Amino acid sequence: MKTLVLLSGGLDSAVLAAHEAQSTTVLPVYVSAGLAWESGERAMVERLLLAPVFRGKMLPLAEVSFTMRDVYPPGHWAIRGVPPAYDTPDEDVYLTGRNLGLLSKAAVVAVRHQVHRIALGPLAGNPFPDARPEFFSAMETALSLGLDHAIAIATPFLEWEKDRVIRRGVELQVPLELTLSCMNPAGTDSEGMPVHCGLCSKCRERRDGFAAAGAADPSVYANPSPRR
Repeated sequence: MKTLVLLSGGLDSAVLAAHEAQSTTVLPVYVSAGLAWESGERAMVERLLLAPVFRGKMLPLAEVSFTMRDVYPPGHWAIRGVPPAYDTPDEDVYLTGRNLGLLSKAAVVAVRHQVHRIALGPLAGNPFPDARPEFFSAMETALSLGLDHAIAIATPFLEWEKDRVIRRGVELQVPLELTLSCMNPAGTDSEGMPVHCGLCSKCRERRDGFAAAGAADPSVYANPSPRR
């Protein structure tokens, strides 16, 4: 059996890929939508997939694209790369149609590769309308009918908090330092890898997750937490 995993280069999707690879061959797919941080994500994905945890378990990365730049206003924070503040609630960083677009594009890739299962990594407490079980169920039906190809959508972490995902990543020896959870990367390090800004809400979630997991945070942040 093969599973298509939507791999953004973020912590959650990296752990999801390793988690899925324990029981199935994984087809990793990166979908570009024209958002400000994507060059950093792609750099991370390339390095991440060289890790031993993925060796012999992954098909070659498929990279596809569709743009959101023609439906989001030009001043949208995800286009300009100026994310909301550190303690901004999740509701304020909703990207309209995000999972709808990702799944639609990924499903066509799945047909081409004869894959019938797509996995993505929303977590517990996700407040967005396109991260609800009802949405995923409806998308399964719509994609299967529209493509004449049976599609199952799996969300293994939908009841997991971030700290549990981190602990699973540590258990699987995922190189979490090679993941990017940042909406405004602050340049690159000496090896050309993107550096977390340390000031956006994704960086806050990442820091809080490692603290709750009781795990050392290997991330490089350009700025200390604003809470200090």
